[in-house]
Amino acid sequence: MASSSSSSSFRPIIVIVTLTFLVFFMGASHAQLSKNFYAKTCPQALAAVKYVVRAAVAKELRMGASLLRMHFHDCFVNGCDASVLLDDTPTFIGEKTALPNNNSLRGFEVVDAIKAKVEKLCPGVVSCADILTIAARDSVELLGGPSWTVKLGRRDAKTTSLAAANSGVIPPPTATLDQLITRFRAQGLSPRDLVALSGAHTIGKIRCLLFRDRIYNETNIDPLFAKIRQKTCPRTVGVGDDNLAPFDFKTPTTFDNQYYKNLLNQKGLLHSDQILFNGDSADSLVKKYSNNPNIFISDFVKAMIRMGDNKPLTGSNGEIRKNCRRPN
Repeated sequence: MASSSSSSSFRPIIVIVTLTFLVFFMGASHAQLSKNFYAKTCPQALAAVKYVVRAAVAKELRMGASLLRMHFHDCFVNGCDASVLLDDTPTFIGEKTALPNNNSLRGFEVVDAIKAKVEKLCPGVVSCADILTIAARDSVELLGGPSWTVKLGRRDAKTTSLAAANSGVIPPPTATLDQLITRFRAQGLSPRDLVALSGAHTIGKIRCLLFRDRIYNETNIDPLFAKIRQKTCPRTVGVGDDNLAPFDFKTPTTFDNQYYKNLLNQKGLLHSDQILFNGDSADSLVKKYSNNPNIFISDFVKAMIRMGDNKPLTGSNGEIRKNCRRPN
């Protein structure tokens, strides 16, 4: 009898533990991103995103780089949650005026157009965070780079923080290699991911304000390359600050491995570019990517997927915004 009583007294505990495990397991499963997340709820979503991105890139090739960069900046501040898209409200100041973003991030109107198209097809289903992720992938492909299957199911942040965006998580153009490695590791990204993702600078342009110091004051730069850049970027601060120059002067609108070849010849436009090939631990990878574009492409895709997995809001967290610029 004693044995029977003891056994029955444990049954509720076993049931509770089992239920707790099931709830945890189901929650963990639900929280995972999926490659076919919208297959049933909005099967037209990916095609709709690509339609708008294709039109925007056809109108201005630089827009592809801008959408890719916006995805980076979003993911580095509290994960890929579309917080970078939020306008200021009476209750918070958003990320748009943060030092790494102000007068720099662009393409918000393209995201608005994508969201409007998707909302007509499937109201309240596709998140702005997923739209950014898909648009980044499509931008790379439309500029001659690889395509890959994006993992989806992110939800959107309800708030954001200027302080978070200004906290240094987004690497500045003056960063040392150690600082870059530290900031990428904080996002769950390896030094190899860092070098591969930096290859995104094979497309796009940057303001004189951000590369002036390098072209006038640094020694690990090709002299002729520096002189050419000085023609569009005067030495005097405040003069020509917004003048643009391509990261990759040879194939600025084609996603390829030319960026790494430029680094080998000391023609990286930013300090944080050239520091990847400056007699340090990243040198071997830069050489490898410059010699073998297939290895670069493979590593870039893997790194993009890993970055997209960074702390997503899923399940009941966050929301699906109706307008990417403001919480519901």
